[in-house]
Amino acid sequence: MTESVKPQGKPARPFFSSGPCAKPPGYSPAKLATESLGRSHRAKIGKDRLGYSIQLMRELLQLPDTHRIGIVPGSDTGAFEMAMWTMLGARGVTALAWESFGEGWVTDAVKQLKIEANVMRADYGQLPDLDKVDWTDDVLFTWNGTTSGVRVPDGEWIPDDREGLSFADATSAVFAYDIPWDKIDVATFSWQKVLGGEGGHGVLILGPRAVQRLEEYTPSWPLPKVFRLMSKGALAEGVFKGETINTPSMLAVEDAIWALEWAKSVGGLEGLKARSDANAAALDKIVAHRDWLGHLAEDKGIRSRTSVCLTVEGADADFIKKFAGLLEKEGAAYDVAGYRDAPPGLRIWCGATVDTADIEALGPWLDWAYAETKAALAAA
Repeated sequence: MTESVKPQGKPARPFFSSGPCAKPPGYSPAKLATESLGRSHRAKIGKDRLGYSIQLMRELLQLPDTHRIGIVPGSDTGAFEMAMWTMLGARGVTALAWESFGEGWVTDAVKQLKIEANVMRADYGQLPDLDKVDWTDDVLFTWNGTTSGVRVPDGEWIPDDREGLSFADATSAVFAYDIPWDKIDVATFSWQKVLGGEGGHGVLILGPRAVQRLEEYTPSWPLPKVFRLMSKGALAEGVFKGETINTPSMLAVEDAIWALEWAKSVGGLEGLKARSDANAAALDKIVAHRDWLGHLAEDKGIRSRTSVCLTVEGADADFIKKFAGLLEKEGAAYDVAGYRDAPPGLRIWCGATVDTADIEALGPWLDWAYAETKAALAAA
């Protein structure tokens, strides 16, 4: 077997995981503020830092005053399930699923909450027909499918006069796209995606219609303490001012603050979008020049610009495991195998914390790993 020649250079930061994602350029734990560490999150310094992180998120997301923003337990999953458990059941539910996390919300609604939901599914790489969504229902969807590389094209399919609430799992979308907040009643995300922050904490955004639902409707099922957004019949407003339901990691909060301040330094939301767009364009160019690579989402209008999922000609799960293992062993790319429930392929994070030069440097290494894997399997 003839060994292919390894490329000369490597990505300087070969971190392409789709969660937790690459830390921002220039990051070091030594740069984090430490005054809040070892202090109570209910002390003034803890409340101030939590409140400051909320202020930064509001500023960067260009979130209107009509929407509340709070830090909650359990990463994006905890935030989305908190919204489901506290607000669903007041009317019908439509759940959209075109990848594994959307399927998770279907499972929660149908099997855990026992709701007879209308489920609209599409295969990986595609979207269901958004024009057929019944907006007399509450509607659950992922804005950007992390495991399929498929996103909704925009918010135009969400009507202004909707009767139900829109619930958007936006964890791979915020800080990378323009989110029309007037179309969103509930949105969730975690710091570990586009910001490159730490896991374990979720962010819950509530529009006025969601707040009204909380104030006027009490679900029939029990609510764990970490899901309770109402106190003595009123919205627990402290949650949206930094008074978290349970004890947060102040180290994770300081990490998020550093990432948010970095985001401001690169131009805020516009700067973050530009970085992500440049990364996705660089990866598109790599794909276009290789007949063995393709996009799982063939329609560019619904293709993710953060979690980009690729097909590999002739690859099965074993091929992808060997392919990704070679790249990791060489320190050329970490965590690029597709999600376990998705069709066998690659998944390259192109969010703002990745440098475009590292995406560009990845191309020759993909060629090398592909050739090596094909040769190894042929010789076996």
